[in-house]
Amino acid sequence: MTTPFHHEPGAVPPPQCPAHNLDIGPGGLRRLYGPEAENDPAGLYDKLRAEHGTVAPILLHGDVPAWLVLGHSENLHVTRTPSQFSRDSRRWRALQDGSVAPDHPLAPIFTWQPVCVFADGAKHERQRGAVTDSMERIDTRGVRRHINRFSNRLVNDFCEKGTADLVSQFAEHLPMMVVCAIFGMPEEYDERLVQAARDMTRGTETAVASNAHIVSVLTRLVEGRRNDPAPDLASWLVEHPATMTDTEVIEHLRLIMIAAYESTANLIANVLRMVLIDPRFRARLSGGHMTVPEAVEQTLWDEPPFTAVFGRWAVGDTELGGQRIKAGDALLVGIAPANTDPTVRPDLGADMSGNRAHLAFSGGPHECPGQDIGRAIADVGVDALLMRLPDLELGVGESELRWVGNIMSRHLVELPVKFAPSPQQKLDADPLSVMARATRPADAWEISSPARQVPEPRPETAVAQPAQAPGAAPAPAAPPAPRPAAYPEAAPVATIPRQRRPAAPARLWQAVARWWSGY
Repeated sequence: MTTPFHHEPGAVPPPQCPAHNLDIGPGGLRRLYGPEAENDPAGLYDKLRAEHGTVAPILLHGDVPAWLVLGHSENLHVTRTPSQFSRDSRRWRALQDGSVAPDHPLAPIFTWQPVCVFADGAKHERQRGAVTDSMERIDTRGVRRHINRFSNRLVNDFCEKGTADLVSQFAEHLPMMVVCAIFGMPEEYDERLVQAARDMTRGTETAVASNAHIVSVLTRLVEGRRNDPAPDLASWLVEHPATMTDTEVIEHLRLIMIAAYESTANLIANVLRMVLIDPRFRARLSGGHMTVPEAVEQTLWDEPPFTAVFGRWAVGDTELGGQRIKAGDALLVGIAPANTDPTVRPDLGADMSGNRAHLAFSGGPHECPGQDIGRAIADVGVDALLMRLPDLELGVGESELRWVGNIMSRHLVELPVKFAPSPQQKLDADPLSVMARATRPADAWEISSPARQVPEPRPETAVAQPAQAPGAAPAPAAPPAPRPAAYPEAAPVATIPRQRRPAAPARLWQAVARWWSGY
């Protein structure tokens, strides 16, 4: 099959040409930007699938040609085969021939940087290893407490008014508050940082300036941590044995910030929208037939926070989905269209909660390493909001909700709600606690996940502990387990003895319930 990219990028059809409109570009190819792409991306995906199959030629800003991968299996192949589809944007033929200028609106997304997202092979393993190792040091239990506290702080700002916009007053702020805490720069959290993070991926005229602001903030952070380490993600990346340069650390923090912020802000807004507009969704949630994490997972199928990821670049000539891909061609991982691929979801109304086969966090070696933290922010944040304001109602008609879209995401502009005014909740004013995960003794276990279940011992197998005789010397205590050098300041973790009284399981699940709520 011949390639459809036979036109020159940026060429404009004559005015009398029927293709001369906002949605169709040179060569009759559909644009992945403009009114149709922003207002009805699902409809655009359906048209592309009907016209081209599972891989479709499209046009990016400036009518630069690229491929949008629509099929679920084709997307998995692209993400899992870096030997054919590289993440190194310097392979892009449009960059090499000058078709794409350095000031292109999408430059903050595709411009090569020394980060794992643009690397393959050994370099990717070294850099991503530093990121994953550092993120594994985060105390997820402590982070949940902060999420709960930040959520209630945001709710306090509007709970007495009876009305709010859950996008601008909640969903857009909660992820940045958590990210700044994890990075070790809570003092940098402000409205400008929030808006710069959102603006970067929109392909706007101010995207480059927004990117520069974020880089300057992170540069100050990394320079400070070189001289004064702290128990936070920035310090762990600086100190990691991978010996990343300051530039590498700054760019990886930038990558984590933007990915975590944009995806989680969209996810929270999308979950809340489903709760407000779908009576069955809310009834299942309120009636205990669906948990908040299950609601989040369903939303990741139906309204993924990232609709597509740009990009992959063909290493050599190949074929994908019946299309002939040339070396240097750009491809977009189509997350939203893959999640609605008829081969994996013939019934779009089916309940998908608990099914994690979606591509909301991409796949392969570049799958999002912080997806569990993103889920935690959405889970705890939505739960805290609904606990405080259980009578939330949509403040406008569903048809009045407005969206803003780009090639990577689609998010609500506003989500107006009304509710019965309620008093503010008293919050502790303690400073942020240490974010490092604590170690645990080898003979005990930590409450670290509500999914981990411990079966109750059978009565016939329970063994009673012998009582100590009066006046007997106490048994020597076991020496504490040695603490790894990598965690010198870690606090001791709460443990549960191996032998427990019969009432221990009840106390255990009470502790899990408190932990899940962030207390």
